Amino acid sequence: MIDIFPKTGAPLAAQYNFSNTEIAFKHKSDSDLRRMYWLFKAMNNKALTRVGTSLVSLLMKLRLPIDGIVKATLFKQFCGGETDAECDATIQTLAQSGIGTILDYSVEGEHTEAGFDATANTVLSNIHRATTDNRISFAVFKTTGLARFELLEKLSSKNTLTADEEAEVARVKERVERICRAAFEGGVSVMVDAEESWIQDAIDALVLDMMRRYNRERPIVFNTIQLYRKDRLAFLKSLFEQAEREGFHLGVKLVRGAYMEKERERAKSLGYSSPIQETKAETDKDYNAAIDFCIAHLDRISVCAGTHNEQSSLLLAGLVETRALPKNHPHVFFSQLYGMGDHISYTLAARGFNVAKYVPYGAVRFVLPYLIRRAEENTSLSGYVSRELRLIMDELKRRKL
Repeated sequence: MIDIFPKTGAPLAAQYNFSNTEIAFKHKSDSDLRRMYWLFKAMNNKALTRVGTSLVSLLMKLRLPIDGIVKATLFKQFCGGETDAECDATIQTLAQSGIGTILDYSVEGEHTEAGFDATANTVLSNIHRATTDNRISFAVFKTTGLARFELLEKLSSKNTLTADEEAEVARVKERVERICRAAFEGGVSVMVDAEESWIQDAIDALVLDMMRRYNRERPIVFNTIQLYRKDRLAFLKSLFEQAEREGFHLGVKLVRGAYMEKERERAKSLGYSSPIQETKAETDKDYNAAIDFCIAHLDRISVCAGTHNEQSSLLLAGLVETRALPKNHPHVFFSQLYGMGDHISYTLAARGFNVAKYVPYGAVRFVLPYLIRRAEENTSLSGYVSRELRLIMDELKRRKL
C-alpha cells in the first residue's frame, strides 16, 4: 500500500485541511450549529445515548406522541425529510457546494407483500427522478425493505424452502430485477446496502446476479462491503476475479460497518466465532487495503468510499493524485452520511472530487431503526462524536457565538 503522502508538495493532511470549520459548516446557520452542539454533546455520553435510544424505541412502540421530539433532534440532523419532496431544500444546498445526493428511502424490516411492493415503487420513483436530476448521484435500497428478514436468513443458511417460500423468493427477485433494470435503462447507478452477516449471503447472491446482467458496459449495480468483517477483503478480491472471468464491471461501496455490537452479541449468545474484526486497527487496515485494491483496478472496478475516517479519505485522495487521475474520475466517489462528516465532504468537494451525501428520508416512525443505529454507532466509535463536537465548538468560537 502506498504512503498517504504524495511524492511532492506538502503532506496531504496539510493540503486537505479537514479542520477548516469555515468550509465544513458554511452551509449551517448559527441556530443549526447550536442545535448540533447540544445533540452531539448528548451523543458523546454513552450512558445517556443507551438509555435515550431505548426509551425512544419503547415510547414509539407504545404509540405515544413523541414524533415531534424525534423530528426536532435526531431526525432533523440525520434525515432530509419525511418525503422526497421535503428533501428538495437539502438536495439543493448540497448541490450548491458541488455535493451530490444519494436519496435513501430508509424504511427497513417490512413484513407484508404490500409494504415490500410500496418500497420497491418508491425506489423506482427515485431512480426515475435521478434520470433527469443530475444532483442525485445514486439510487439506493435495502434488501430488507423488499424481503422478509427471516426469508433472507433461511436463504443464507441454505435451508430447504417450502413451496410458499419459493414463490416468495421469486417475488423478491422480481422486485430487485425491476429496480436494477430501471436503473440500467435510465443510466442511474444503484447501491444495495449491506446488512447483518447472517442474511448477507442471500443479498450478495442477488446483487451478483444483477451485476452479471446489468454491469456489462458500465457499473450500474453496486454491492456494499463491510470491512469490519474479517472475510470481506478476500470477498472483494474474489468478486473482482469473478468479474474479470465473466466480463462485467464491479461496483462496490466500501464501508466499515453498522452492526458491530449486534454482530458480537449474537455470536456470543449462539456460541460461534464473531465475524467482526477484533480491533479497529484491523478494520482500518482492511479498509485501506480495499481502497488500494480498487484504485489499482479502476478499469474493472468503480468504488464509492463510504467513510467518515480522515486517514482513509486522505489515502484515497492521495492515490488519485499520485496516479495522476482526474479528481472527478467517474469510477471514484467519496460518500458520507447526511448530518455527519461535513468537514470531509465539503473539503473534498471544494477540491473537485466526486462527493455524495446519503440523505435518508421517510416517516419518523419508519426511519427510527436507522436513527437509533446512527446514535449507537457514533457512540461506539471511540472519539468520533468527540471529533464532530470539537469541530462544532471550533466553528462556534470562530463565529464568536
